[in-house]
Amino acid sequence: MEKANQSVVSEFIFRGLCNSRELQTFLFLPFSILYLMTIAGNLLVVSLIIADPHLHSPMYFLLANLSFVDFCLSSVTTPKLTIDFLKNNKTISFGGCMSQILCVHIFAGGEMVLLVTMAYDRYVAICKPLRYCSIMNRQKCILLVSISWIIGFVHAISQLAMILELPFCGPRIVDSFFCDIPLVIKLACMDTHTLGILINADSGALATSCFILLLVSYTYILVTVRLHSKDGASKALSTCTSHITVVVLFFGPCIFIYLWPLSITWVDKFLAVFYTVITPLLNPAIYTLRNKEIKNAIKRLINQHVDPRDNF
Repeated sequence: MEKANQSVVSEFIFRGLCNSRELQTFLFLPFSILYLMTIAGNLLVVSLIIADPHLHSPMYFLLANLSFVDFCLSSVTTPKLTIDFLKNNKTISFGGCMSQILCVHIFAGGEMVLLVTMAYDRYVAICKPLRYCSIMNRQKCILLVSISWIIGFVHAISQLAMILELPFCGPRIVDSFFCDIPLVIKLACMDTHTLGILINADSGALATSCFILLLVSYTYILVTVRLHSKDGASKALSTCTSHITVVVLFFGPCIFIYLWPLSITWVDKFLAVFYTVITPLLNPAIYTLRNKEIKNAIKRLINQHVDPRDNF
């Protein structure tokens, strides 16, 4: 009985994004460039915020953490995806698959909570500006970021615990480019319909609660500021546009994958690429292009290297 409960599948095979060998070879360069841009963009944001004293504030501390999470999330799946474009046999070990599941859910779950924390930061800054420094002090910021990591870790462990002991003894082809739980549990040698509902409910509960908190936060910001000034709503909207854009880009695919599963292969793959490859690239671009302080920090960095006299 003990052996029957153990997995006999030692590795899984990814089907990848497409079946065409020529198209896969063509996609290698674009995805390599996208990944390098993601790494460069997110590490640039983190480095600027650490190095520039003008950016040592709660908002930018949270932004640096968001960029670091995006860097980690992209690095879990994109390098493997890119290398597999050049391979005929796209395999991953059982342990590697479970590790990929764990890391994806740690970083994705942590990012959801971190986005809520950033919304709370904007609420305090806009609705309670006189108390902002006392409320969003250093200890509070570290605590909020720590909570996001803890929730992400607990969420990932709960997901992994539900599938780790499943018997995998037959089919081993995952119709994707990474180990996504809904696809992996389909390969188990047992009926996983109820388990699939539980797993989706677990992810759905976290995603839905975070999304509702975000909607409530930004709605309250706009309503509160509108009551105090005529053009207050537009100013608040301008301040929060970057945050709202990132929220939509991140939660949109998650809602479709976990809360409203379409079971259409090409749609699932597109959404998976979007939130693991595209979104981590867009986040630093959105904040950099729309944020004057970040752009000024880049200019100061460039001027410092162009004119060595600025160091004296």
